[in-house]
Amino acid sequence: MTSDNGRRKDPGWKYNYLANVEDKNAVTCLFCNKVTKGGIHRAKQHQVGNFKNSTKCLKCPDHVREELAQYMAEKKSEKENYDKMPDFDDIDNMIEIEDVDDDEVEEYISRLFYLAGIPVNVARLNEFKWAIEAIRQYGPNMKPPSYHELRVPILKKEVAYTNELLSDHKQDWKKYGCSIMSDGWTSRTNRTLINFLVNCPSRTMFVKSINASSFMKTEEKTFEVLDTLVEQIREANVVQVVSDNGSNYVLAGKLLEAKRPNLYWTPCAAHCIDLILEDIGKIPRIAKTLEMAIQLTGYIYNHGGVLNMMREYTKQRELVRAGKTRFYTSYLTIKSIYKQKHTLRAMFTSEEWVRSRWAKEANAKRIVETILMPSFWNTIVYILKVMGPLVRVLRLVDNERKPAMGYIYEAMDRAKEAIIKAFNENEERYSNIFKIIDERWECQLHRPLHAAGHLLNPEYFYFDDNIATNHEITAGLYACIQRLVPTAEIQDKIMVELPIYKKAEGLFGIELAKRSRKTRAPEQWNFLPPKKKKSDFYDLSYIITHTYFFNITEWWSLYGSSTPNLQQLAIRILSLTCSACGCERNWSVFEQRDVIDPISLDDIDESNEWLLGEMGVEPSMNVEDELVFDDDDDGLTWGVVARAVGVGEPRKNTRFQTKSRASSKASTSQPNIEEEDADFDETEEENVDGYKSGSSGFESDGNLSEDSDDDL
Repeated sequence: MTSDNGRRKDPGWKYNYLANVEDKNAVTCLFCNKVTKGGIHRAKQHQVGNFKNSTKCLKCPDHVREELAQYMAEKKSEKENYDKMPDFDDIDNMIEIEDVDDDEVEEYISRLFYLAGIPVNVARLNEFKWAIEAIRQYGPNMKPPSYHELRVPILKKEVAYTNELLSDHKQDWKKYGCSIMSDGWTSRTNRTLINFLVNCPSRTMFVKSINASSFMKTEEKTFEVLDTLVEQIREANVVQVVSDNGSNYVLAGKLLEAKRPNLYWTPCAAHCIDLILEDIGKIPRIAKTLEMAIQLTGYIYNHGGVLNMMREYTKQRELVRAGKTRFYTSYLTIKSIYKQKHTLRAMFTSEEWVRSRWAKEANAKRIVETILMPSFWNTIVYILKVMGPLVRVLRLVDNERKPAMGYIYEAMDRAKEAIIKAFNENEERYSNIFKIIDERWECQLHRPLHAAGHLLNPEYFYFDDNIATNHEITAGLYACIQRLVPTAEIQDKIMVELPIYKKAEGLFGIELAKRSRKTRAPEQWNFLPPKKKKSDFYDLSYIITHTYFFNITEWWSLYGSSTPNLQQLAIRILSLTCSACGCERNWSVFEQRDVIDPISLDDIDESNEWLLGEMGVEPSMNVEDELVFDDDDDGLTWGVVARAVGVGEPRKNTRFQTKSRASSKASTSQPNIEEEDADFDETEEENVDGYKSGSSGFESDGNLSEDSDDDL
């Protein structure tokens, strides 16, 4: 029974035996005759005792226990040492790797990225650098985690670590209050999903995602979901619930406010502004130009040869193709086309194009007609003047790093002022635009929280005497006091403390507080390292940790102690986000949704310049007067070229032609977009120089710059 070499070496066989030679798992104890299933190892555990999966043998002598325990400990130590040693087959390779230089080490690391399809942005993470440093400090005997270890035990540890981090995050909810962010969307499998996150100034935390396919349009069920989430986060911590302004959310928000009298439901400001842009895009002349621009980009990107030709002319710069989910991507399309205006004109009038096989196609001829059409470019400039300020507001409210509640009210006013200046105060040029803005602002976007945030922002309150006497703003603050402060006693204390803030008494009036009321955002860039080239991106983690932003909640924390109740309310209001789109952006990464984030890393906070009054427009000239060649003494202009090819004047169409064109539109990939008479004066529309950063125009965020297209 014990003739083989392994049994002779293992002392366990001296005190156990096999009752059945054919069954080597059933081992019988010599002392108590107990049969253990699991081989000799389990039998030794039975005799030594104190093992979780075995009962202790009460008849085993102590010296046997000691002998077996010592043997088992030695075997365990040998196994651990063996596991740390490399396989003999890998010794040569390991020695070779240990002797490699820096370049070869980088090759091994980069090869892992390439073969495993790891995004190179992972190298920017601090966690990647920490992992490399941990391996270096451990030494050459580092054993990589196995597939199973990564999937189960290590993952469980990481979940516990993450929960620990989130517990600290939850403490901020009590201090600052928080916003519940809700965003519903449809996945590629046609499931309607709702993602819920909780936002506060420190960070945004994912809570859960639910499949709402069966009740997305039902306001009662939507209300139940929101109400349950408020209960989970705790009503005392929640200041507002932010969602899009679909009809189901509007009604659910009203039900929620009725049941929860100390919080607000707020429509997503980014969604509202996007709807404003969409309404503006429905103006006939703008709609036609946008459609022409989309046809232009579509034609280029649907023909590989044309695309390659364009890239040669634009020096590998791309045009933005409009997205399907958010309308502001159409603005980005228009902007990118305008930036390449000269190169597109040069390409479609070049000898290379004329000789190409595409130039003879009917669709291509319509594209060339569009490129040479003066009113096309004039309307593009009109669109940029109208939409540019609104896109800036959109970027402000869509910024997760800096709460926008204290800025949105002023931002909307500044955007309208910028539009007025862009058209030299000619009301006829923008009155229809303001009507669209005001309708959305009044019925959807303008909320008491926005007004209260404006009054409590020292950056504006102490520099504008009209704020304190403005009925709309004051009423918004009072509404917030009554709703967000649960007890009448605290409400009364806030009303007593409010004049101290308004009169700048106490700590509000000291020189330190006065100097820090207003900190200009452009100063932040002094803290950034220089770029090696203009196309480089800044590391977002560097920006967050090394850049100083004026934080109005910190201002209240530093100087609001003389009004403690008002201080707490101000911090809770000014810490709020205005958008639920951070939720959307996080999940669009995984679902590959057609969403373009307009905030690029190296101009991520330039939306603040709208709040600094830096928007202006210089006098412009008509596109027809632009010279084809800058050094042309004969004065050949693009207007002359347009008239020469027959696109200088709009074509007149019969009703029959219009009807025929409409009926054939579904079967034609490139419908013929006819030119219409301008509904506004074009003589002062087209001039790139009217948008330079020095003149505080659209160029100031790189919108029309030839050197900056990071957000394209």
